[in-house]
Amino acid sequence: MSLQQKLDAGVRELGLDINAEVQAKLLDYLALIVKWNKVHNLTAIREPENMVTLHLLDSLAVLPYIEGQRLLDVGSGAGLPGIVLAICRPDLQVTTIDAVQKKASFMRQAKAELQIANLQVQSGRVEQLKPEQPFDIVISRAFSELALFIKLTKHLIAEDGVWLAMKGVHPADELAKIDYQPSRIETLRVPGLDAERHLVFLPAGQLK
Repeated sequence: MSLQQKLDAGVRELGLDINAEVQAKLLDYLALIVKWNKVHNLTAIREPENMVTLHLLDSLAVLPYIEGQRLLDVGSGAGLPGIVLAICRPDLQVTTIDAVQKKASFMRQAKAELQIANLQVQSGRVEQLKPEQPFDIVISRAFSELALFIKLTKHLIAEDGVWLAMKGVHPADELAKIDYQPSRIETLRVPGLDAERHLVFLPAGQLK
């Protein structure tokens, strides 16, 4: 099965409507990761076939839950899920940030080469970020525990915004360490992945 076939099958299994042009752009992005990974070690995943599952489809699994106009992806690494979401949702203003300069440099290269007009890339520590306006969604994929995620980004989220934390197994221990409850926890099914995935929704309105 080609990468294109694997991506298309996964997109259909997720029930998403992503046309051939957008899928091709996602694969161009994947090819950039593969190219840079040989020199800069952006991700521990080496095989393009595994990247389709663990990077593209894993990021696409959250796409149905993205609402609002402005999204911040914290600790974005190679741009996951932020760049994937920006490619699929041109109407969404996406900002990605990573403290590692080479990863931010890669994301800027991806923005330029793939002409992702709705993407802004920041480098540095998220607690020092000072955007012109707050974000409707602050998302992370394996950035930190929930308590630290909230602490470092609470100055960045709109009053009616929501944190979305992409997690593997159900994060019961992490939830026990924060003062309020998620509004929902979605169990995600990532095509081709035999592992648990959860998406935790934490509304900013509960913050004291």
